[in-house]
Amino acid sequence: MSASHGSTPAAWTAVTVMFFGFLISGIALPIRQPWLFFAGFGVVLLGAIVGKVMSMAGMGNTVAYKDERDPEYDDHKA
Repeated sequence: MSASHGSTPAAWTAVTVMFFGFLISGIALPIRQPWLFFAGFGVVLLGAIVGKVMSMAGMGNTVAYKDERDPEYDDHKA
């Protein structure tokens, strides 16, 4: 696993945008507004896309695994 545990600008932005999407959808349920529910769902999808784009732009983790597939893999335990 990566040493940063997902603490990257891409991850924080994606989670923040998706949180607001879930909040919008959650508010829409008790007030019975289907269009607002789906708008919140759209914000959740937007957050996933923004996070992926930011990650691809270099603001996320570069390697999400640590095993033989990684060229800089070091099997020695300290």
